[in-house]
Order: sequence, then C-alpha cells, then structure tokens
Amino acid sequence: MAEQITPEQQEQANSEWVRNQFQKANQYLAEKGILPDNVAVSESRYLTPLMAVWKISAQNRQQYWVISGDLPTDHMPLSAAKDAREAVRAFSLHWQMKAEQIMNSGTPDQTKTDFANLLVNRAHGLYDLFNNEELWNSPK
Repeated sequence: MAEQITPEQQEQANSEWVRNQFQKANQYLAEKGILPDNVAVSESRYLTPLMAVWKISAQNRQQYWVISGDLPTDHMPLSAAKDAREAVRAFSLHWQMKAEQIMNSGTPDQTKTDFANLLVNRAHGLYDLFNNEELWNSPK
C-alpha cells in the first residue's frame, strides 16, 4: 500500500520544486551570459510540476521572461509578452517555429529530430495551458 503524503509534505515538495526551477532559470541565464539581479515574484507564475514562468531582471537592466520545468529552459525579452500568460503563448509559438526550422534545415540527425519533436510536443502543451482560463483566473 502506498504511503499517504500529508498536505504539509506536498506543500514542502511544491516549494522545493519552485526553488529548484528558479535556480535552473538563473543558471540558464548565467550560461547565456545574462547575470540575474532579481525576480518579480508577483508577476511570475508556476504550475507544479509542469512549468514555471519567471519575470527576471538582469544586472544589465534588461528584463526577461524565463521558462523552466518539464520542458526546455528558454528565455525571451520582456517586451515579447505583456504578462506570464502571454509569455507562455509566445514560448509556444517560438518553439513551433524553431522546430520547423530544425526540420527544414536539410537532413537533421536523430538528436535534432528528437529535439524538434520535443519542442512541438511541449509547445502544444504550453498552448493548452495558455488557453485554460481556470489556471489564469485564480491566484498562483
């Protein structure tokens, strides 16, 4: 028989997941040469354990939307979307275009084909999340 998880344990697991995703987003930006300064928590959104969308300010005074979770970590300028919900849609469209570019780039190897398929799959999932009114009308 499976052990029951208490609400406190679930809350702790969710908090740890969010913390890990924030660290993942910051590390990703650092690898891209962008030094994170702070995050606008009230404008960021997360859906444990699927995805987190962070509004992050960098030390160079630029601001970005960063997505992480059970999908490729990615970023875009803040100007690409007015809020976290629109950022989810923008990532979805961007990934579909990126996948199309990969598939149209001659004869992609299996790794690139697999990545393109992952992008399409996650893009469709993101668009479904964007389209789900219940997710966006309630507090995170």
